[in-house]
Amino acid sequence: MTRPQNASTPAKLIPNLGLKERNTFGLDAVAEFAYDISSAEQIPAVMSDIAKQKLSWRILGGGSNVILPSTLAGATLLMNILGQEIIKADDEAIYLSVGGGVIWHDLVSWTLENDLPGFENLALIPGTVGAAPIQNIGAYGVEIGEYIDHIEAFDVKDQAFVTLQQDACRFAYRDSYFKQHAGRFIVTKVVFKMPKSWQARIHYADLAKQFPDNASPSPEEIFLAVCKIRTHKLPDPKVIGNAGSFFQNPIIPNEQYETLLRTYSDLVSYPDTPGKRKLAAGWLIDHCGFKGQRMGAVGVYENQALVLVNHGGGTAQDILGLAKCIRDKVHDKFGVTLQIEPNIL
Repeated sequence: MTRPQNASTPAKLIPNLGLKERNTFGLDAVAEFAYDISSAEQIPAVMSDIAKQKLSWRILGGGSNVILPSTLAGATLLMNILGQEIIKADDEAIYLSVGGGVIWHDLVSWTLENDLPGFENLALIPGTVGAAPIQNIGAYGVEIGEYIDHIEAFDVKDQAFVTLQQDACRFAYRDSYFKQHAGRFIVTKVVFKMPKSWQARIHYADLAKQFPDNASPSPEEIFLAVCKIRTHKLPDPKVIGNAGSFFQNPIIPNEQYETLLRTYSDLVSYPDTPGKRKLAAGWLIDHCGFKGQRMGAVGVYENQALVLVNHGGGTAQDILGLAKCIRDKVHDKFGVTLQIEPNIL
């Protein structure tokens, strides 16, 4: 395991830190005060300092799921706790401990290199491991919550480190206990339970199309297929600023779905919980005519209507203005309300 420097070393404090390279939308933003958190043991002192100064604060990982204003007043904690290691195994699973600052896609690659399949459907999702359970990231029929054994975090309310088992995390579609209690927990470590019994999960249409003659592709083949699909659909943030999927796929009652289907026979959807149907938000947005459209410095990506992009010089207000236009049009046309996925800071 790659370990941080001496845990007793105080977190580095950086005033007026530019964050353009720390958010995938490429928004010009400045943190009034930034703390470089490289060890969990640094957090109590940092939070004590913040409380004494009565500063507002937030955590920033890879900046892949946030919309930043031009100035972030108060304190911004940069999550840079690294390292991953196998800590134990039993008859059913192998347990993997990972620091909150590890880049998610790097971890996916590492697990495959170490014969620990399971995350391959989640390849190329931007962001850090610490942020993954908050949003309960998911793709192609897999959600990260199902692989989590427990999470270690600092409870800001009680000023103590806590361990939350999987059931206490209350994972749901793009939701968790951490998201429901925003600002209370700082995730420092995630322990994953990687089942020894693995089977390919390729039931989502886009992924299944990659294997027309192969019902049991290897984890590596699925990984490469997912990377191929996402690279085609999603722009590289280093080239065009974006936060990946901007809206959640809405979940509606079956009755509403059946009504829509009578008008829109090609409506794209997926089964959800009993009595519910998950609609493809990208399809809804595309059928409102937004794909490839531009509004000043921001727009909708030409290859995937679910992705909003910053062509350069865009602001949080520009992005949210475009998002409002899309939400209003989708609601007017389909009677469905889209929820924004990135966090608005």
